[in-house]
Amino acid sequence: MSLCWFASILLEKQLLRLGTEMKIGVIGIGNIGGTLARKLIAAGHRVRVANSKGPDDVRPFADEIGAEAVDTRSAINGVEVVILAIPLSATAKLPKSLFDGVPQTVPIVTTSNYYPELGDPRIPEIDAGQVESVWVSEQLGLPVIKAFNNILAYSLAELGRPHGSENRLAIAVAGDDITQKRTAMGLVDEIGFDPVDGGTLDESWRQQPSTPSYCCDWDAETMRKALAAAMKGEAPRKRAQLPEQFRTLGANPTHDDIVALNRSLNWPD
Repeated sequence: MSLCWFASILLEKQLLRLGTEMKIGVIGIGNIGGTLARKLIAAGHRVRVANSKGPDDVRPFADEIGAEAVDTRSAINGVEVVILAIPLSATAKLPKSLFDGVPQTVPIVTTSNYYPELGDPRIPEIDAGQVESVWVSEQLGLPVIKAFNNILAYSLAELGRPHGSENRLAIAVAGDDITQKRTAMGLVDEIGFDPVDGGTLDESWRQQPSTPSYCCDWDAETMRKALAAAMKGEAPRKRAQLPEQFRTLGANPTHDDIVALNRSLNWPD
C-alpha cells in the first residue's frame, strides 16, 4: 500500500469532531443544498440559505427548517463554511466580487456535477479534460473543497447513520487545504456518513459522474477502492450513455434500481 493511501486513512481518522455550533451559508436549496441545510440545522449549526432569486424566494423553506433567509452576499458574510449547491455552469454567473473578503480559512464546498448529456450547457474547458472542481475554483478565484457530489439525494436525505454504525455509507471529500478538508469531513460525519479522503482537487475527477465512486451507495472501504479504480478519461464516455441507460429503467425507477444501474455502469470494464 502506498504512503498516499496511509496519509488518507490518517486524515480520515483525525477528522475534526466539530461538536460546536458553526455558522454555515448554503447557496442553492435544491435536492442537495436543501437537504444539507436541513441536516446541518439538525446537527446544531446556524444556517443561512440563499439562491439567485433573493431572500423572499427561499424564506418559506428557511422558515420551515429554522434557517435564516438571506441574499447570496449575506449568505457568505461572516460564516465559517460556505456550501455552493448550484448548477455547475451557474458558478460562472456569480458576481466576481461575491467572495471578496472571505477569509482563506473558510472552506467553500462545491457539490456540483457536469451533465451536458442531461441538459447542462457545454463547458469547453471541462470537455477538453479539465477537472470539474478545478474549473469551479478558477471561476471563483479561490480554492474549493469537493464534497457531497457523489451521493444521491435520496441517500443523503434518508440513509445517514450515527458515527460508528455498521455499513454506514461514505462520501468522498477532495481538496488541497488540509484544515478545510478536515472541516468538511467533520460535517460529513455529523450528518451521518463516513468521510473518505478523495485526495487533492486535481484528483477530484475520481469522484465525478460515471466514475466507480459516484452515487453507488458504497461503505468507506469500498469507496476507497472505487476511488482508486477510477480510470482517467473513461467517465465522459460512460456518462454519454446515461440517457439511454436510464430509459431502460422506465418512468419511475426506485432508488435501488438507480444504485444498481450506477454500480453496473461505473465500475471499470
